[in-house]
Amino acid sequence: MTKYEFFRWVTFPIMTTHLVTVRKDIKQLLKQSKSNSKKTSVLDVGGRNSPYTINLPAEITLLDVPQEEGTREELNLGFTSEILNNIKERRSNIKDIVIQDMTKSTLPNDSYDAVVCIEVIEHVLEDAKFVENIAKVIRQGGWAYFTTPNGDYIKNEGPGSNPDHVRHYTRQELEGLLKKYFNEVDVHYAVKTGKHRVRGLKSFKLSNPIGVLTTMASNIINRIQSKGVENTPHETAHLIAIGYK
Repeated sequence: MTKYEFFRWVTFPIMTTHLVTVRKDIKQLLKQSKSNSKKTSVLDVGGRNSPYTINLPAEITLLDVPQEEGTREELNLGFTSEILNNIKERRSNIKDIVIQDMTKSTLPNDSYDAVVCIEVIEHVLEDAKFVENIAKVIRQGGWAYFTTPNGDYIKNEGPGSNPDHVRHYTRQELEGLLKKYFNEVDVHYAVKTGKHRVRGLKSFKLSNPIGVLTTMASNIINRIQSKGVENTPHETAHLIAIGYK
């Protein structure tokens, strides 16, 4: 475990409900699919700076597009030389790094046990081709784990909307898309919205210790509020979707 991984491991319990939920889910899926002979191979799509697969007991391959000028650069999307160097120094479970667009994937079929795709699909114009190619690279019996931030309640609209989101999914829409390419699909809501979710999204600034404590407390409260919201479309954010091949 690197120093960076240790720091993230120590602080994960006080992070946002979404982050804690995603890591818990993926760890459970890895436990269920664990092979006695080898670690589970996971393709982390869009994971160039992802905290979600840090220090997990798996062989992680990161895949992302090269960073380009304009919106991707402004939002820190895609790989750059600096990001690549940081990943190599910080992460101990990275087996490989692939720089390409998943909608134009050249990866061999049946080459990974699982795929993780966190807060990415809403950025993809050709979402059907994207999901199809993800399903192709997963071995039979494997799974894909997706999340997207909005859902049926929060819309990507107004002055605070994300300019790089090309689409907003409802639960029904995301489920319908994944069912075209996976044998079994589970789509559910993940996070209760409200003041504690919003406060918990604020960054930690050591120069503001009261703010740090407020953010930590809000994340813990929001995690408690979010228990049992899987089938609650009202006042919830983030869809979690698992596709089983």
